[in-house]
Amino acid sequence: MLPGSNLKPLFPNKEVPALTLQALKGFKDILPDEIRLWQQLEATARHVFERYGFSEIRVPILEKTELFARSIGEATDIVEKEMYTFSDRNGESVTMRPEGTASVLRAFIEHSLHTRQPVQRLYTIGPMFRHERPQKGRLRQFHQMSVEVLGSVNPRTDIEVMAMAWLLLKELGLAIRLEINSLGCRECRPAYKEALVTFLEARQGQVCTDCERRRSTNPLRVLDCKSENCQAQYSEAPSILDHLCAACQEHFKAVNHGLAGLGIEYAVNSRMVRGLDYYTRTAFEFITTDLGAQSAVGAGGRYDGLLNTLGGPDLPGIGFALGMERLTLLLARQASALPKQTTDLFIAAIGEAALEPGFLLAQGLRTMKYAIALDHEGKSLKSQMKQADRVNARYVFILGQEELQKGEGILRNMTTREQEVISLAGPVQTWATTIAARITP
Repeated sequence: MLPGSNLKPLFPNKEVPALTLQALKGFKDILPDEIRLWQQLEATARHVFERYGFSEIRVPILEKTELFARSIGEATDIVEKEMYTFSDRNGESVTMRPEGTASVLRAFIEHSLHTRQPVQRLYTIGPMFRHERPQKGRLRQFHQMSVEVLGSVNPRTDIEVMAMAWLLLKELGLAIRLEINSLGCRECRPAYKEALVTFLEARQGQVCTDCERRRSTNPLRVLDCKSENCQAQYSEAPSILDHLCAACQEHFKAVNHGLAGLGIEYAVNSRMVRGLDYYTRTAFEFITTDLGAQSAVGAGGRYDGLLNTLGGPDLPGIGFALGMERLTLLLARQASALPKQTTDLFIAAIGEAALEPGFLLAQGLRTMKYAIALDHEGKSLKSQMKQADRVNARYVFILGQEELQKGEGILRNMTTREQEVISLAGPVQTWATTIAARITP
């Protein structure tokens, strides 16, 4: 126990067990050799989003549990089974965010963003948390890019949001198909729910226990069941598209017409529902056949009325989320096309005498915005040339005892293998200026 600490030892008067540390189940380290794919994904996404006039917002990981219970729906699997919820020191129930929309809407309401601009276009990138069974591309800490448009009910907004996601996936080089549906509104969905419940009651005992439970709590979710037996039972289930009111029919017709006009291929899937209670009208998913059972890489839809439910203004909204783990799995298949990270110059400072001037030279070139690598141990030239290859250095500057005595360092082009003598006359900053002129592409 540390001096002055009130913490009690974990193993009082006992032998401390051998230390074996590893990440929690469903939590994953993103290692340096993977991070370039994440950086490529994020950079491409930011570029596409900004072309459509979106601004980034960053929201906390922890929120009051009530936020998600009210927005997602208390009868959903996420709220009932999957949220990481605990009491803080004040006894308040808090939750690690399981999705991004609710937090963005809370920030929108808290800061009255609608008073700054009538239609807000926002995106956020970061980790989410759900306690579910880890699978390929599906972890307990997972990362999403969430996009929200708040303040527009126009079907062109739906089209534009889907077109933006489609363009992003296209620019990433991914082959994805788009499926769309309409979930109706508060006026027409109750009649559909009633018809669906009647259909399900006739099949009581023929479906899984989850679907039996959902029949009375969240009947639309049964259509999303992954059980082949349940899907076979639902093949003749009533279609929500047959129960849309006139306004929802017109909205969905306009969305179909707009996607076709932009040349975006899509399919209508009347069985597609969303796992969260707040969705209305347009719903959509981006599907791949390359990740097995985890076929959806992104999904979203319209959620008119959600802001008002959370105590905000009665404004419409639409958004989507893309799963970054699944997208990077797909990108990894084309990793050979991803350019390697390069280092402008590796300084091979050989021997104790060369370490200090080599270190000063590195700092000078870094202030001039060059990527510089060096070894601080003064190892052999052979060893340091191997290190230069590992960091994909374009040039190597050789500086050893012999070079210092001659007053001439050696600059080697690692592509052509040509070498050039660099004068060591004057201060190290002079060397840096001379080298910079040579290594500038």
